[in-house]
Amino acid sequence: MCLMLTTMKNKEKTIKEFIRLLDIMDVLRVKCPWDKKQTFESLRKLTIEEVYELADALDNNNFEDIKKELGDILLHIVFYAKISEENNQFDICDVIESINNKLIERHPHVFGTVNVKNDEEVKRNWEEIKLKNGKQRVLDGVPKNLPAIIKAFRIQEKVRGVGFDWDIKEQVWDKVQEELNELKEQATKQNINKPDIEKEFGDLLFSIINAARLYDIDPEKALEKTNKKFIKRFNYLEEQTIMQGKSLHNMTLDEMNKIWEEAKKFDE
Repeated sequence: MCLMLTTMKNKEKTIKEFIRLLDIMDVLRVKCPWDKKQTFESLRKLTIEEVYELADALDNNNFEDIKKELGDILLHIVFYAKISEENNQFDICDVIESINNKLIERHPHVFGTVNVKNDEEVKRNWEEIKLKNGKQRVLDGVPKNLPAIIKAFRIQEKVRGVGFDWDIKEQVWDKVQEELNELKEQATKQNINKPDIEKEFGDLLFSIINAARLYDIDPEKALEKTNKKFIKRFNYLEEQTIMQGKSLHNMTLDEMNKIWEEAKKFDE
């Protein structure tokens, strides 16, 4: 087992295993019908799936699964690099060299003479360096295909990096309340306009995500915990209903709520 890379021997073993992975990929691209036909486009959806599987493993704090999923993602990185090498675009060495150079450049407080007081200054320097190196706009680096909650969070982090943020975090609640009031106003109009309600829902969600960020809460993780809690409670409701020989379709909301309250006792 490879543990901490604290000795030259462990580093040598890591290099040996990485070269072995590259050799395996070379063979697969020649001899395996499935691997031979893969392209950037065909792998893309699989890569996204692997990242979500890693996220599940991280949420569950399952180190065996984390190790496995990291391996799967590493395979995808090698796979993309191999395809690019075959097309004379770049190879895995270029990938590694690129990230090495970026890490050194983006950490002048470690590899240079810049002084920082805390992690916020590190983030601010990071954004300034990216702008100097060709990024035309602060938000250019936010991927278009990110899930909306994660994208909103990253947008807010990015603009914070250039000082566009609340001076006092408690001020955000006035904004949340303002957006909630505007949503209620649109939703209770006599002539409801769905696009206007959708807009106000979006504004409210964006402000709530902003509040989560200010209080150092990951909104995606928080929502997923609530999803899991709801599923657990609803499964209990369903199981108890079946045990009583009843059907959810034939129960009143009050009857279901009684069992729902019981389910809360089993929350972690």
